[in-house]
Amino acid sequence: MDKTRLGIGLVVVVLVVQTLATLVWSADATLTGVALAFNAVAAVSTFLFVRRGGRAAWVVVAWCAGFFGWHVLGLGELAGWWTTGLEAAFLVASQYQVSVVYQAVVATAAGFAVHLLLPRQRQASVAPPM
Repeated sequence: MDKTRLGIGLVVVVLVVQTLATLVWSADATLTGVALAFNAVAAVSTFLFVRRGGRAAWVVVAWCAGFFGWHVLGLGELAGWWTTGLEAAFLVASQYQVSVVYQAVVATAAGFAVHLLLPRQRQASVAPPM
């Protein structure tokens, strides 16, 4: 399996998990609507990326990077590293331990998806010096 397919697979898994978590455990209707809108954009972008190839990759990578940042923000909020006032948005099933694990796992998956989907520049082969 190549890196792009693995990255797309991670994006799909993150989208499904995030959408289910948003629908089941969201504390606020406005936050649910915003999260579902972002997930819909990411799903369409991922579909277009799969269908068209590299032309939509930057949108998918940008979504994954934003998703990574959001969940790192949540992990830091729950860990007490900083205070944003959004703790309720990051709680999963009102359980602190489950929420920390969820934020860590989803942030890691999104981070790996960014890493796998970023375009790589090929290095020119250089002849060794004589």
